[in-house]
Amino acid sequence: MDFEVSHDLAEETIEAKARWFQSLTMEQRMAVFCSFMDLIFAINPHIADSKDAEQLKRGIPILSRS
Repeated sequence: MDFEVSHDLAEETIEAKARWFQSLTMEQRMAVFCSFMDLIFAINPHIADSKDAEQLKRGIPILSRS
C-alpha cells in the first residue's frame, strides 16, 4: 500500500475520501480498518467496555498557517 502526503484541500472532501477508499482492495480496506481500530484502542483501551458511545468532552485543536 502506497501512502503519500498531500496538502491539497480538494483531497479532503468526503467524495475524494470515498473514491480513495473504493480504490483499495478488500485486503487493503481491512488493513486500514484494523489500523483505525488499533489507534482507537491505543487512545482508549476500555472503549469496548462501554455500551453507548459518548461525545468526547475535549475538543480537537485545528492548526492553520497564517
